[in-house]
Amino acid sequence: QVQLVESGGGLVQAGGSLRLSCAASGGTFYRYAMGWFRQAPGKERDIVAGISWSGGTTNYADSVKGRFTISRDNAKNMVYLQMNSLKPEDTAVYYCAAGVALTRREGAWNYWGQGTQVTVSS
Repeated sequence: QVQLVESGGGLVQAGGSLRLSCAASGGTFYRYAMGWFRQAPGKERDIVAGISWSGGTTNYADSVKGRFTISRDNAKNMVYLQMNSLKPEDTAVYYCAAGVALTRREGAWNYWGQGTQVTVSS
């Protein structure tokens, strides 16, 4: 079992930045792909960014390319999402997830954090 705990969410003005963190425990973190998903009220949960177990491959949703950066520190069992130039449409609950491979299919991700709220004011 892998336990994931997100932190770093909050309220920020449009154009501002936030850094989300996800701490992993209870498993071989460095062998899992990691991803960030988000779900806005009334919307489907979609992947925002993913990173391979080695950190050598990253994927981003078109809506966040150039603004968000996913990274990981396997020595610390941590994954991060740096969010810059935030827009009101980025408002959502953000979830950290772990899986065996990078995919946009939510069901393929095996472990999930509790989520952290990000609110971007206009």
